[in-house]
Amino acid sequence: MANVYDIIIRPIITERSMVDVANKKYVFEVAKDAGKVEIKNAVETAFGVKVAKVNTLNVSGKAKRLGAGRLGKTRSWKKAYVQLAEDSKTIELFEGMV
Repeated sequence: MANVYDIIIRPIITERSMVDVANKKYVFEVAKDAGKVEIKNAVETAFGVKVAKVNTLNVSGKAKRLGAGRLGKTRSWKKAYVQLAEDSKTIELFEGMV
């Protein structure tokens, strides 16, 4: 089994993702090969919460110009939407952000 922090790469902190923090829904960038069960176990272990539901989304890399007609591409990554259970505590990392 991979380390918890190999699965959860970073939290996604944007205006759009902060809207659902009051409803105990959080967004994370996760490893591309991680499944929903692995993500659920990693979040529960790292933050000491109870996860009710996990939705994942593969984000494709976008084409970018690197100057003088050269084309490049941003990296592809995986996003996870984590819904906590009603009786679970919140994640302290997101407390002062709203």
